[in-house]
Formats: sequence, structure tokens, C-alpha cells
Amino acid sequence: MLSFIFAIVPAASLLALIFAYIFFRQMMKHSEGTDKMKRIAEHVRKGASAYLKQQYKIVLVVFIIITIIFSFLAYYLGVQNKWVPFAFISGGTFSGLAGFFGMKAATFASARVANACRTSLNDGLKLAFRSGAVMGLVVVGLVLLDISIWFLVLNHFIPEMDGGYKLMTISAIMLTFGMGASTQALFARVGGGIYTKAADVGADLVGKVEAGIPEDDPRNPATIADNVGDNVGDVAGMGADLFESFAASILATALLGAAAFMNYEEIQLNAVLAPMIIAAVGTLLSIVGVFMVRTREGATQKELLRALGFGVNVSAMLIVVASFFILRYLNLPNSVGIWGSIVVGLLAGIGIGQSTEYFTASAYKPTQRIAASGQTGPATVIINGLGTGLISAAIPLIIIVVAITLAYSFSTGFDFGMGNLNKGLYGIGIAAVGMLSTLGITLATDAYGPIADNAGGNAEMSGLGPEVRKRTDALDSLGNTTAATGKGFAIGSAALTALALLASYFEEVRMMFVKFLDRPNELINGVPAVDAAFIDFVQHYEIHLMNPTVIVGMFLGVMAVFVFSGITMNAVGRAAQKMVDEVRRQFKTIPGIMEGTAEPDYARCVEISTKGAQKEMLLPSIIALLIPVIVGIVFGVPGIAGLLLGTISSGFALAIFMANAGGAWDNAKKYVEEGNYGGKGSETHKATVIGDTVGDPFKDTSGPSLNILIKLMVMAAVVTVGVAVSYHLI
Repeated sequence: MLSFIFAIVPAASLLALIFAYIFFRQMMKHSEGTDKMKRIAEHVRKGASAYLKQQYKIVLVVFIIITIIFSFLAYYLGVQNKWVPFAFISGGTFSGLAGFFGMKAATFASARVANACRTSLNDGLKLAFRSGAVMGLVVVGLVLLDISIWFLVLNHFIPEMDGGYKLMTISAIMLTFGMGASTQALFARVGGGIYTKAADVGADLVGKVEAGIPEDDPRNPATIADNVGDNVGDVAGMGADLFESFAASILATALLGAAAFMNYEEIQLNAVLAPMIIAAVGTLLSIVGVFMVRTREGATQKELLRALGFGVNVSAMLIVVASFFILRYLNLPNSVGIWGSIVVGLLAGIGIGQSTEYFTASAYKPTQRIAASGQTGPATVIINGLGTGLISAAIPLIIIVVAITLAYSFSTGFDFGMGNLNKGLYGIGIAAVGMLSTLGITLATDAYGPIADNAGGNAEMSGLGPEVRKRTDALDSLGNTTAATGKGFAIGSAALTALALLASYFEEVRMMFVKFLDRPNELINGVPAVDAAFIDFVQHYEIHLMNPTVIVGMFLGVMAVFVFSGITMNAVGRAAQKMVDEVRRQFKTIPGIMEGTAEPDYARCVEISTKGAQKEMLLPSIIALLIPVIVGIVFGVPGIAGLLLGTISSGFALAIFMANAGGAWDNAKKYVEEGNYGGKGSETHKATVIGDTVGDPFKDTSGPSLNILIKLMVMAAVVTVGVAVSYHLI
């Protein structure tokens, strides 16, 4: 039954991994610079590797426990497919590998980028971006490789079934490896976020505000821990995060395609393959875009942004053209309409990115106003940053609303009858695939940020000249914006992906009745389960706003989002407090630090961040996994539906607010450091440093972790759907 066009998927995965390796080898040929630059880079490299090793040990224990539970559900209770435990392990393993390889590239790149900036800004930009592309291409390459392997294996072992249920079963099993990826990603994001922000807050509050020394000054004991944190949080964490977004959007859409065309065997297969092939072609076009990023010496922030945007936009335009011909070749019904849904997804991603850029880049008024407010102290900086963040959530929310409406409408041919519901949901899913189709280059712009940040830190600590530092500062400021844009993009894709996963949840309910619980003839809304449509299950379980169980679930979903955010914020606060105390202690007790004649105890600060992150990351991660299971057991399918709606809607809005507020505070500080409103060391600068410190856990811990929470809770509900169907109390 497999079409030869599927070969594009494994071929694209291998090409992505090959080019990632080529870019890595090219980067390694550059010099790390002076002996001091090499020594600093080695400190960061060892710290990042040591932390990730410890994190993976904890995650391994969690994975073993969850796998045992899944095996019990599959082999003893029979409410889960027997392939699920293996799919879960596979997703987690590949997600961890994506973060690990990306972090390796980043830690080797930072000193080399700093050294390249001794020659020119363009050399530094190209090297940083192509080093970031290693992360982008490794992520998409491993996703496509994992999908290719699973699809081929399951296609071979799953027997033929009537009514299109073979592809439904394959897609449903593959979807569950997304939970392994989500679980790995949440630990990486939360743990890495706590690590990096504990170090960053300690370094800023004691170093900049109290001691009055520059950022990344080698006299600051927390500097190495801060640079390590950039890699474990913003590189390894983001890589694992977008790995599962990319995988989940493809697999949820494949399942919705299998459901939408169940009675048409050839069309059904092509609908399942379409998101995989579009993602594969988008990966190839991302490689093309990477080669188009370059700039001139002395470029402004807008010119640097335009240089990165050019590569991203060229890739996006090419995938628009390519996807049209892919859908025509696959001969899907209403292929032009489905293509319209893909275009909508791409435009939504670009729109959210542009909105984020406007509200967070120092070249625009919102961030400049926050910087100006620093003239009256830190309180007004915080107030203005909160207000900017709240307002900034409006445009992405409107964009997502418009994207959902148009994607649904295009894919149904503007026929809104209930008979077209599955096709409309397929359109929403494929819009998410469209948004993420050029992830290879989009993620490269995001991974570029921490590489540029570490390059600036290396330049400062190594005592390189002001011209070099000016170049690394320009790249770093650009990196703050691209990181904020990347977070907005990740959160936007999470919203569309989560909606596709929510629709997939009801297809999993149908599969549970027909195949796993062996109840195909049980009446669902007056129709045997084997013949029931999506809407029949919705009506059977009374999924509507007058059902108090749905309302209860929605409130619990909102509660989960706020409790999760509060726990992660407090975790950063506790770890940062220990870091502040340690930095103060070293300044007082180690003679010669401020004179530069004695080296601080960097290892002690690294140890504090490591222990704090490992201790604090368990509770929020366990909450995310347990709440959907508990709600399913107590309130059943209606409660889960409400829970997921509440989580998706509130989580998306809160995540955008936190990411943008934090990004704006950060760049307001950078704007002052460029010489505005008194420049470095002024009272305005100290006020914006306070704002940046408040924003650190907003933008790098709680905010980006929320988009994983959204998808992980949906995934946990999907994987444990058999429990909710069979054993609920209400």
C-alpha cells in the first residue's frame, strides 16, 4: 500500500543530517582564538555536558516508570496498543538526541564566533547562524528519520483492516511517540530554564547592580554558570521543544487525514503522507535558505534582522509553491483549498514572528518606551514591561483565530456542514504543518541567539578590544530578538498543533471502541461505533458548554496553566536566591576578585544551578503528566475535553505575554547599554537591569515551558484515552 513518493521523507532526513554534519565540521575548522578564549569555552562546554548528563539520568528514571505504567495498560488491562511503550521510548530518545547534538554544536561555536568577530561582523553572523543551523537541521532530520522508521515498521507489522482502519491504527500508534518527545522536552525546558535564569539573575543583581561591573565580566563568579545555562536552556531545551512540535503536527495531521478519508483507500494514504512530504520538502528548502544569510560590516539592527529574515522568507515562499504541486500530485480532493490552509499556517507563523519582533526589538517604540521609563526607576520599567507584554498577546491571538477560521474554511471548500468536520480539522492540522514546514531554518535563527550571547560573553571575559565587543553586542542584541521571535513562533505552532491533537483525541476515542476495547457495535449517538463519525462521539459524550463536566474541566485546565507558571517562577526565585548569596559570599571572602588578581570559584556557581534545576524541575513536570490522567479517571471524556480547551486557550495567551514581556525588558536594557538614556552604569541602566532580571524567568523558563505543557497535557490525554473511556467515575 506504500507509495514510492514516501521515499522523499527518509531522503530529506538523511540530507538534513548530512548538511548538519557539514556545517558542524566547517565550524570546527575555525579557530577558537587565544588561549584564554579556549579556556573559557572549555569551562562552558564541560559545565553544559555535566548538567545534561545529570538531567538525562533523572529523565531516564522517569521514562522507566512511565514505560512500566504504559506496559501495564497495554499488556494487562488491554486499554492501549502494545506498540505504545516502544513508541514512547523512541520519541523521548530522539528528542533528547536533538537537544544534545544542538547543544554540542553551540558550545563549540561560541568562542569561534567571538574570534570571527575580530575580523568582521559578517563573518561572525554567518558562523553563528550556520552553527545554529546545525540544531535546526538535526531536529528536523531526526523527526523525519523517526517517522520514516516507525511508518515502515508499522506498515509491515500491522495487518490489513477493513474500512481504512489500518492507516488509522498506524497513525494513532505513531502519534504516541510524541508524548515521549513532549516529556523529554518539558524536563529540558523547565530544568534548563531554571538553571540558566538562576545563574543570570545572580550574575545581574550582584554583578551589575551591586558591584557595578559589566555583564560577562570574568570577576563575576556566576558568569560561567550563566553561559552554561544559555546552552542547556535555550539550545538543548528549545531543540527538544520544537522536535516534539514538529513531530506532533505531522502525526496529528496524518491521523486526521486517515479519519477524513477512511472510505477512500488511495486518497486516505495520500492524505496521511501529505504532511510528511510537505515537511520533508520544507526541510530541503530550509537548507537552501541557510546559504542566503549574510550582511555587510557595520549593519544596523534592522539590517541584521533583514538578513536573517531573507533566508527564512525565501524558504517560506518556496514551500508555498512546492506544496501546491505536492498536493496536486497526491490528487487530494479540494487540493487547492488544502493548499490554502498550508499558506494560512505559513502566514500565521510569519505574522506572529513579526508581531513578536515589533514588541521586543529595541528598534521599535514599545521596547524604547520601556527603556525611557527607566529614568524614573525600576518600578516604572516593570509596570511598562507588564503592560507591553499584556497588549502584545492580542495580535498573536487574533492571528491564531483568523488562521483557524481560514484553514478550516479553505479545507472544507467553505462548506460548513457537519459532514465536512473531519476535512476542516485536517485543514487546521495541515496549517500547523505549514507553519513548521521550514523549521530547519526557523530554528536556526533561534539557536543563533544563545550562540551569539555566549560569543559576547567570551569576548568580554577574554578582554577582546572594543571593536570586537561592539560586533558581538550587535549579534547578541539581534539574538535576543530572534530568540523572542522563536519563542513566539514555538508558542503559535503549539496552539495549532494542540488543536489538531485535540481533534485527534476523539479519533483515538473511536479507535478505542472499535479496535482495542472490542466494542465496535456499541451505539454511539444511535450509530454503531464502527460507523460513527467524529460528531457522533462529541454528541454522545455531550461535549458542549451546558455540560457542567466540560466547564469543570476548563477551569481545571486554566488552573493547571497558572499553577505550573507559579511553580516554575518560584523555582527560579529559590535557585536565584542561593546564587545571589554565593556570589556575594565570594566577593566578600576571596581576596583579589575585584582587582582581577584572583579567579572566582566558577564551579561552585555551576553546582548551585545544577542542583537547583534538578531538584525543582520534577514537580511541574509530574503535574503536567498527572492532571490529564486524574481528570480522565474522575470526569471521563467530557472532563478531558474541557481540560484541554482551558489549557490550550489560557496557556497560549499567558505564554505569549510572558515571552514578550521578558524579551522587551531584556532589549530595553540592551538599548540603554548602547548609550541611550545615560548608557552603562547609569541609574537608568540599573533600573532596566532590574526589569530584565524580573523578565528572565518570564521569557526563558515559564513562558516557553507553557507551550510544551499545552502539548504534553493533550498528549497525555491521547495516550491514556483508554483509561478515560473505561474507568471514569463521573
